[in-house]
Amino acid sequence: MRNHLLILLFLFSSCTVQKINKSITKSDIFDQGHLGFMLTDPTTDKVLVDINSDKYFIPASNTKLFTFYTSYTLLGDSLINGLNYLEKEDSLIFWGTGDPSLLHPDLKNTTALEFLKSQDKKLYLLDNFDQVNAFGPGWSWDWYNAYYAAERAALPVYGDIVRFAKEAGDSTFTVYPPRFKTNLQLVEPRGNSSSSFRREHLENKFNYFVTSEATDRRFETDIPFITSAEFAAQMLAEETGKEITVIQNDGYLKEEPQKLLTAPADSIYSQMMKISDNFLAEQLLLLVSDQLENKLSTYDAIAYAKENLLTDLPDELIWVDGSGLSAKNMFTPRSIIALLGKIRAEVPWEKIQAYFPAGGESGTIRNWYPADEGQPAYIYAKTGTLSMTNALSGYLLTKSGKILHFSCIFNNYPISGTELKTELTKVLYNIHDKY
Repeated sequence: MRNHLLILLFLFSSCTVQKINKSITKSDIFDQGHLGFMLTDPTTDKVLVDINSDKYFIPASNTKLFTFYTSYTLLGDSLINGLNYLEKEDSLIFWGTGDPSLLHPDLKNTTALEFLKSQDKKLYLLDNFDQVNAFGPGWSWDWYNAYYAAERAALPVYGDIVRFAKEAGDSTFTVYPPRFKTNLQLVEPRGNSSSSFRREHLENKFNYFVTSEATDRRFETDIPFITSAEFAAQMLAEETGKEITVIQNDGYLKEEPQKLLTAPADSIYSQMMKISDNFLAEQLLLLVSDQLENKLSTYDAIAYAKENLLTDLPDELIWVDGSGLSAKNMFTPRSIIALLGKIRAEVPWEKIQAYFPAGGESGTIRNWYPADEGQPAYIYAKTGTLSMTNALSGYLLTKSGKILHFSCIFNNYPISGTELKTELTKVLYNIHDKY
């Protein structure tokens, strides 16, 4: 009797898997481009769906899964090193580690600022900005005005963005940081938009208009500013009320510095993963590099991860930035599945739930992949979106109590992301409901 029961369960499971596969392979939507899809049951080590899992795809922000794992492994989940410094007689020489939290409009960390304020020594900012390219490999030049391409920097201040915000019913908007109010220039409204903020290409000057139609509307617009060591020193001087002098001396960078712990890594991981924050992802890899070798290099951080943390993945990683903004990144779905397994094995499940967007509840999938009414989320996954790329990889909880791992990447589709996600919603819910 027991053997008969096992046979029936096996046949039922096989039938379910076949139906899942058919819902994907026979989809008129999915058939319009290049699809990579892998679904596994880690408790049985069974591959349930395998469609082009060994092929390379542009992952977009699924790249952040690799950034997260690398950062979590090397930085942990407690306080990060936010500032390197040396004390020399009457002088305090400090330089950036890539910490993105200093006066960031969402993270609002002021530890480094208070530290500088408390000093009775002369303050010198050591210029290590040349270690960091403002933009990543393959980033488009015309993203300079887009919040998702804020400049990478050795010592970011205010998240390297200006935030323009207004609540519904307010007649005026706020500017953070306020120092940029003098950099605004009013222009004539154009197009159908009720408000617009745009930076000059090569200057920190911002053209804007806000029409009367915007009075009843809430908006929040983040625009990157151009940064440098001199500008960072100027902004910190304004905030501390102290003179800060920029110096050039590579010799100091070779000394072993003291380290100032600032923001909790947990808060950065959660913000980066939930809203797919590119700036935080890029800065995390700089923090990793700083920890490894007291030097800021995205390339070195990625090389270390590939050679020391990710050698057990099935395919070579073509990985060039922290955020996934570059179309030069290429991963296979089966490598992402392997990474999800490593994350699951090394990160507590409650932290995964806290970091990852939850279907129908939070982050970039709060409006997608909802659970049945009154039920908790069944999808915890990282999205990825670029022109001609849509991706979703993470964990799927079934009604039978299993946690499955999946990776789905769409490349070169001539249809909208909404159509792809609508179809994927049906597939993932079916797996949740039936398996």
